[in-house]
Amino acid sequence: MTDNSGLSNAPMRSVVVDGFTNSVLDPAAPMLGPVENGGTIIANTAPGCWGPMITPRLRGGHEVTQPVYVAGAEPGDGIAIRIRDITVTSTATASGHDSSPAGFCLGDPYVAARCPVCDEIWPETHIEGIGQDAVKCNRCGKAVKPFEIVHGYTVVFDDTRHVGVTVSRDAAEKIARNAKHFAALPDKSVQHSILTFAPSDMVGVMVRMRPFLGQLGTTPSHAIPDSHNAGDFGAFLVGAPHAYAMTAEQLAEHKTDGHMDIDAVRPGAILIAPVKVKGAGVYMGDMHAAQGDGEIAGHTMDVAGSVTLQVEVVKNYPIDGPVLFPLLEDLPLLARPFDAQERARAERLARTWGMDEVEALAPISVVGTAANMNAAIDNGLERAAKLLGMTVPEVRNRATVNGAIEIGRAPGVIQVTFLAPLSKLDAVGLGDYAREQYNL
Repeated sequence: MTDNSGLSNAPMRSVVVDGFTNSVLDPAAPMLGPVENGGTIIANTAPGCWGPMITPRLRGGHEVTQPVYVAGAEPGDGIAIRIRDITVTSTATASGHDSSPAGFCLGDPYVAARCPVCDEIWPETHIEGIGQDAVKCNRCGKAVKPFEIVHGYTVVFDDTRHVGVTVSRDAAEKIARNAKHFAALPDKSVQHSILTFAPSDMVGVMVRMRPFLGQLGTTPSHAIPDSHNAGDFGAFLVGAPHAYAMTAEQLAEHKTDGHMDIDAVRPGAILIAPVKVKGAGVYMGDMHAAQGDGEIAGHTMDVAGSVTLQVEVVKNYPIDGPVLFPLLEDLPLLARPFDAQERARAERLARTWGMDEVEALAPISVVGTAANMNAAIDNGLERAAKLLGMTVPEVRNRATVNGAIEIGRAPGVIQVTFLAPLSKLDAVGLGDYAREQYNL
């Protein structure tokens, strides 16, 4: 395992990121930085999902930023990431429900696209024209399409980036002919824009914009395709026929669950991510203009944008997955902090039954991932129990009376969100993040 400790320059207060990985998160690859503990990372991100999915040279299904080394971060720590800003720069995008045609991959179309004529894995390709056959192999000139859109749409955004509208076929084709411009692809992005496909099956549909990051986290301790850095998509690597195959045990040990597609990972939220390599390797990408819980179509409105993060080391972080402190408005009703009037009523009630006090509580959202939803819930419950020194049955009870199980992404990303004893959060160094976030 490479720790990238060869970085010799002094930690910087801020690091600007303008480069991307080849869609594989590799702990042996160079990191940017270092950024100092408490410093700022500023990045221009490329669209995730569809653009990289139709770009066979990319090996992970997304195009995420080059990781940043955080001074003082060691394996076994956590990184607190305050999301200061997320701004959409794309003026249009396209998306939809997908299928994967036979013959265009070696086992996994996200990871190992192939040209069925040349039989080359990760072939170099170019764009000719527009539509779903526009991506052509450089060697043989034939269409290479590891994915097709079964039912899709092209959407344009207003200048304020508050609303969007899906457009007609004529408009979608006009946009497709200048796809890079409307997608606002960063200069160092190598993806083909999905706008080239010009889907237009839904016309005149209004959408609200509420941008967030589908990918935000730390570098895994083994090379993992970026979209597979989670328990559900990562399951596709187990026993796979391509070069990035892993065992189930390796996946559990090395992944960091940076690919969450949780819509609460947005400006104002605080994310705690596990550190599995020296320096953490904070990366981001897969910005979405908006998404309903579950991302049930498989994809949503992928956009380019600018991101500002502040990062801070949390020593001796006890679990192997992320914890989120969402915005108050993103919490389920039962998981929101009690106000002064509610607390006074509860204290009076407690005294009438012979109790001197009630617990001081604060919201927390523990992320769980696995190959399916039930297993992801189990993973989230187990992580929450380990984090807070509780039994799983106690976490189940607390999440039932003071919280909820929320769906990030089908098939297997969830949040166990509930009010936890503040004393338990203090014991693992997270209490002050809850106080900061919820003004406790």
